[in-house]
Amino acid sequence: MRIRKSRMLVFALCISVAALFLAVTAASAANPKIGILIYKYDDTYISTVRNALNKALEGKAEVTMQDGKGDQAAQNDQLDVLIERGMDGLIVNMVDAQAAAGVVSKIKDRGIPVVFFNREPDLNTLKTYDKAVFVGTNAADAGRMQGDIIKKLWDETPAYDLNKDGKFQYVMFKGEPDNPEAIARTEFSVKQAEENGVKMDQIGQTFVCNWDTALAQQAMESALAANEGKIELVVANNDGMAMGAIAALSNIGYNVEGGSKFIPVIGVDATDQAVDAIGKGIMSATVKQDGEAMGNAVSEIILNMIAGKAPLDGTSYKYDDSGIAVRIPYSPYSGK
Repeated sequence: MRIRKSRMLVFALCISVAALFLAVTAASAANPKIGILIYKYDDTYISTVRNALNKALEGKAEVTMQDGKGDQAAQNDQLDVLIERGMDGLIVNMVDAQAAAGVVSKIKDRGIPVVFFNREPDLNTLKTYDKAVFVGTNAADAGRMQGDIIKKLWDETPAYDLNKDGKFQYVMFKGEPDNPEAIARTEFSVKQAEENGVKMDQIGQTFVCNWDTALAQQAMESALAANEGKIELVVANNDGMAMGAIAALSNIGYNVEGGSKFIPVIGVDATDQAVDAIGKGIMSATVKQDGEAMGNAVSEIILNMIAGKAPLDGTSYKYDDSGIAVRIPYSPYSGK
């Protein structure tokens, strides 16, 4: 009798384990497959978006993420592989936003929902496909906020006008030559400062450093070699280049924690490194680009689209005037 009861118990246990296995398998199978293409993993800001995407999609999707390493041809190949693997949805951070037409065409041919983010393609190109959405920022706003920060620095610290000529002598670090974000941040930072009443005087050329810290450090070293004592302000399109400029400055005794020689440096992104530098008093300010908020928005929208819902259904997001783009707001950050 005991043997019979033991067998029944074992049988019941096996049934329970099998049922649990089938339930887990079914739940796993129910999760959509989402392919994510990143322009390059070693971009500090994009890393915050990647982390947010992974966190937001955990348990909700089977995620395959690829590093484009700054190579559009490589990203095109990665896209082909993801399409052939039968992705239910795609998330794309373009290496070259100007190459979006070919990317959209491939995705459209397969009818796969797609959310582009951060590096903004031509929205008219996206409008050719009714399952495409863009999530980004209003790049001009970042520039305007930098311009407002410049005004505040000028008003609060007259000593920054080293030669007492009533002008802010500055150097400018630009992300990429044709990138819409870089163009807008470069233009509107200076324009807003001038509209605020600050006379701006650029020293030398605009340094195009591809968002890269090391390239910005080299460019700043060159600028300092020719203009040390004349530079009164550094404006950078992102915190990575701002930190490169600070590295060059610190090598000759400027912007050192507790030091007496300081040139104000402004960036964009509010990366952990920049926030730390502001806290230490070796960087003036930045403009926060909320990577977590962007990752959450992209995740919510692509899951809606995969489920056959309207992209913004049940969310708090709204399209801008284009009717296809969602804008995540910036905010200034000075540690105060």
